[in-house]
Amino acid sequence: MSGINVVSGRFAPLDQANVDTDQIIPKQFLTGVTRIGYGKHLFHDWRYLDTQEQVLNPEFSLNKPEYQGANILLTRENFGCGSSREHAPWSLADYGFTAIVATSFADIFYGNCINNQILPVALSQADTDALFALVESDPQVNVTIDLPNQTVLAAELTIRFDIAEQHKTNLLKGLDAIGQTLELSDNISTFEQSRHAWL
Repeated sequence: MSGINVVSGRFAPLDQANVDTDQIIPKQFLTGVTRIGYGKHLFHDWRYLDTQEQVLNPEFSLNKPEYQGANILLTRENFGCGSSREHAPWSLADYGFTAIVATSFADIFYGNCINNQILPVALSQADTDALFALVESDPQVNVTIDLPNQTVLAAELTIRFDIAEQHKTNLLKGLDAIGQTLELSDNISTFEQSRHAWL
């Protein structure tokens, strides 16, 4: 993976709290082990008016013309709650989202985003409210999320966010949990060679 430094683009607003992973990608679509092909099922039960995916729901925000091509999801608290399915960030990435801005995230989903190179940004409710108001007034507003400086820039707003140093490093370097371990391969080899054979 190539890593994340700065994410630039536009918001797609999903003004809803407690969005669980079964709404992000319903269980009947968890049929593969690769990371591609899930974007068409993202928010399936909300995006479509029928189960055959032939009719889009025009009232659902992601289907509205002004939000087409948006690459940053803006949502509310406890996003990604429910089961720990890794297909949830896979479907978000396959749809085209590279970052998610929310009031808070479910812990396992947050970690899955880091491992799959989606930048999760947790902001206060007041800051999230300000961004929702901004995108409502201007759906085409340009957004820049600067990971090294930990800021969200949109119109006149500059909002700072916190992220654990380990998560930040992994995103910048494009590392998942396995990649992070492989960075220590020399230390692991040295340790293994120094152990007594009987161990």
